[in-house]
Amino acid sequence: MEIKGLPPDPNVRIADTRLKLLAATRLPVNQTAPSRTDSIPAATAHSKYAAPKLSDEEQMQISKLKARDTQVRQHEQAHLSASGGLNVSGASYTYQKGPNGVNYAVAGDVKIDVSPGRTPAETLARAEKIADAALAPADPSPVDRSVAASAQNMAQQARTELLQQESGNISRKAADTSAQVSQSYDKSDTAKNNIDTYA
Repeated sequence: MEIKGLPPDPNVRIADTRLKLLAATRLPVNQTAPSRTDSIPAATAHSKYAAPKLSDEEQMQISKLKARDTQVRQHEQAHLSASGGLNVSGASYTYQKGPNGVNYAVAGDVKIDVSPGRTPAETLARAEKIADAALAPADPSPVDRSVAASAQNMAQQARTELLQQESGNISRKAADTSAQVSQSYDKSDTAKNNIDTYA
């Protein structure tokens, strides 16, 4: 299609050509189109499109990579499930390409916020969640165990602070009660004016 005064549009010309080719290759209703492999000799029909044959050693390597991929993904999912909202990100993985060209997860990690809370009670709750998330997988790694130990130390410090606060509150209450008793005794007229003279 051309418009007078404008140079011909190459895209339009290509589209017109394609339409003409499609119209010319239309088959009658009862005739089927030849398959893609009809023109390829039988001996090479599938070898060009099929995956290359892998050795037994490569097949074994792929099996090991698949097993490791499953294990890593389950491990990281356990961390995510137990993180209780403390995860900073989803799981991230390190991949290894197998002999078949497929990438398999061979390592992973989940970032978890391990900062203390604003109060000792909040810190204690966070520390318990962190420890649970670190030890959630069936086979915690050395890094997981280290994170759990740090979280347990944080929890112990928070418990100590809570006990100190409670003992301080008890001491203040005892002091307040003692002061009130002393004040009420001092205000009592009978206590000031009566002296026990009976022996």
